[in-house]
Amino acid sequence: MDNSAIYVRERGNLRRVSDIVLAQPKPVSSCRRTNPFVLRKEHFIFTYNAEGSLRYTTKSLFDTTLLFVADNIHHVDSLVGFPEQIGDRLFAAAEENRVFLNADVSPKALQLFGDAYGEMVLGSLCLRNRFPLLHERMDEIKTFHSLKSLDLFGCRLGDDHEIFQHLTSSSLSSNLIQLFIGGNGLSDVGLQRLTSPIRMLRKGLDRLQLLDVSHNPISVRALRYLACLPKLQHLDASGTSLKLGSALKTTIWDLLGLIYSEIPLDNFDHSRCKTEGWAEQLAGRSLSEKS
Repeated sequence: MDNSAIYVRERGNLRRVSDIVLAQPKPVSSCRRTNPFVLRKEHFIFTYNAEGSLRYTTKSLFDTTLLFVADNIHHVDSLVGFPEQIGDRLFAAAEENRVFLNADVSPKALQLFGDAYGEMVLGSLCLRNRFPLLHERMDEIKTFHSLKSLDLFGCRLGDDHEIFQHLTSSSLSSNLIQLFIGGNGLSDVGLQRLTSPIRMLRKGLDRLQLLDVSHNPISVRALRYLACLPKLQHLDASGTSLKLGSALKTTIWDLLGLIYSEIPLDNFDHSRCKTEGWAEQLAGRSLSEKS
């Protein structure tokens, strides 16, 4: 029997489905087909009737077109102007087709969706204590420019991680409101580098309202670097080298205009750490988990 065709049994007779030859499945490592116009198994819906005979129907032209575009998303120049509903279904189709597993295509595809749909693609990203995932998906993470909340607690950033450049880029910093970088071995030098763009060029992290620098070896000197953040309203500096006392409270008020809270703020509760958006599953799993 010809393995490249599909046969159905109707009324006891075996026949070929409309003489349509179906393409072979594409390998995971590539999203390009030899002939993209050859219909594939995904273009059909197969069911059985009460008598046990196999029935088939073709998918709608819209669904077939959606599949084609998703499969060739790397050739699309822009999605700006397309309705959100279309973008959502197109993203889901691309993810189902494992397009984002292709390292050569994934960053460009995510950038394409991000430019058109912003925070709907990913508005909040939680990578708390998941430093292998941060390293593994760095190229994809750099394409998320509409994040309002980013949790990198315990990701072993140190003082000179490459993510710093992304955090202070004009595209991301114009949206980022919450940043969690506690437990990263971050010293005064690291905070100096992180805030240098806004201190020197008046850009970068200028919308930041909440900052977690807890459990890092920082001193009072680091607070002076944070004084350049114009909209900072909440700061977690617990577990650092700062010695709590009246002098520190006065310094924090004078430099940052913040008042010491006697009780922990709910804003820094780990349960609030969420990844939200179309790319939620993509951003939350490593390549090894998806393969």
